[in-house]
Amino acid sequence: MEMEKKKCACCGSGNKDRKLSARNDRDDLIKRLKRIEGQVKGIQNMIEDERYCIDILVQISAAKAAIDRVGKIILENHIKGCITESIKYESQDESDELIEELMKNIYKFLK
Repeated sequence: MEMEKKKCACCGSGNKDRKLSARNDRDDLIKRLKRIEGQVKGIQNMIEDERYCIDILVQISAAKAAIDRVGKIILENHIKGCITESIKYESQDESDELIEELMKNIYKFLK
């Protein structure tokens, strides 16, 4: 007897291969991350060029804010997609499990 693989409510994939919520604009996220990558490379160059500490710290702050924004976008779309769909269409136990996973990750994200 073969066990049925659990499906992710928002994207239909099995538990072991859950994917980025379809609510996310993948191209926009990649564009944002490439911009952040450029910011980090710029910070590295500033350090190599021995630029003024405050100027470097300002750029680090901007890069941190940008990566936090990407995280917030993904988190929001996970809640609006995966969590909402799970509550609507999956069992209470499956939804509770997904919410518990979400809460653990929110705490990590907020550190």
